[in-house]
Amino acid sequence: MGRPGLSRRQLLAGMGGLTVAGSFGFAALGTGADALASGADTRVRYWNLFSGGDGANMIAMLDAFRAQYPDIAVKDSTLQWGNPFYTKMAMAAAGDRAPELGVMHVGRVAGFSPGRLLDPWDIGLLAEYGVREQDFNPALWSRGVIDGKLYALPLDIHVQLCFYRKDVLRKADLLGDDGRMIPVGSTDEWFDVLKRAKAVQKKGLQTIGLWTNDQNFQWWFFVAFYTQLGGEWFDDTRTEVLFDTDKATRVLEFLRQHVTDGYVIPGAPTGEQFVNGAPFTWEGNWSVPVFSGAELDYGATPLPPVFGKQATHAESHAFVLPHQAGRGGAPNEAAHRLAAYVVQHAQQWAAGGHIPAYTPTLTTDAYQKLTPQNEYVSAMDHQATEPKVWFAGSTGVLAQDLGPVVVSSTMGSAKPDAVARRMKDRLTRLLASKNPMDGTTAAEGGAAA
Repeated sequence: MGRPGLSRRQLLAGMGGLTVAGSFGFAALGTGADALASGADTRVRYWNLFSGGDGANMIAMLDAFRAQYPDIAVKDSTLQWGNPFYTKMAMAAAGDRAPELGVMHVGRVAGFSPGRLLDPWDIGLLAEYGVREQDFNPALWSRGVIDGKLYALPLDIHVQLCFYRKDVLRKADLLGDDGRMIPVGSTDEWFDVLKRAKAVQKKGLQTIGLWTNDQNFQWWFFVAFYTQLGGEWFDDTRTEVLFDTDKATRVLEFLRQHVTDGYVIPGAPTGEQFVNGAPFTWEGNWSVPVFSGAELDYGATPLPPVFGKQATHAESHAFVLPHQAGRGGAPNEAAHRLAAYVVQHAQQWAAGGHIPAYTPTLTTDAYQKLTPQNEYVSAMDHQATEPKVWFAGSTGVLAQDLGPVVVSSTMGSAKPDAVARRMKDRLTRLLASKNPMDGTTAAEGGAAA
């Protein structure tokens, strides 16, 4: 791969403060056969982090693949979500014990030492199985490209959404002729919408669930609205911080106003309040099965473009090839075939609220009939993502470092302008810090598409 190998001992020493100890004992629950007892010629070990409804949908797609390709035995294992998952996968790749196929959040790929802990996809082989670059959103595809090679094959994007109760908004005359929430194009318009909704909502409920004391959600919301303002993070060489504290302050003040104007009850259970009649909640699209299961009269739209530009926070689940010293042959081809199959048959995956990455799926009659998925599918074209650096991505260092300071502003324990300056200072330190996976800074790690 052009880079020296990384031993398990070196990896553990370099990971420092990351969550290592918790990775040794968590369960791996699989549905496939451990051996080729079924008579299959090839085995594919597949690690993922999907539980709950996502897990059920993934198993359904895997079972369909098994039925179509009985000569390939898929051994799927569901591991603990978050840093424990990434730690275990890193150790497996470093110790030459990696599975043939894995799943990662695209935002974590740049920090996973591509070329050392991940192997690149064979674009030609994917094309043989029907998966081509032109079938994906260009911005999404490019997020998985490091140093000119594809390391992450997108399965979906999952986005932060503005869920709204149609029954409440109808009373406030906030629905258009199409039965959807009226468009909002400024902060004044947004707070007017909240004011009108509050006037007709049930007493004792908050107007909007905002996850005010959750560092991940607050960080995701910040990323969305900072992107709406055209805010930048770093220069192209990843050597200079371009973070705009004035724009950041505007976003922080906007988030804080929801609390000071009385539209949020800090600490209130957002989903439960919405089910019980709260007009709005901002949640990830994974809440769609929950709200649909509750048989609510509701809709979901990307986060409102209150700063004029459409942008809602997005991450992506993607298939990856954990590094194997002897990768190749039938198991590698089977891993490519399995990933290509799931990507192309993601209608089942859309039932969990995710937007399939394979764009031909989005034009099918079956997908366009899904509600509320058909209302927010446009989010594919205006994704607000974290910068492409080693410390970004879901549950990554960036969110863990900056999320709590965003919370401090939203909750009122720190002033927005002071928090914005603190964020820039932390970004400066992170930019100069070294990736524990390979000892390189963002500028040295080769994160350019």
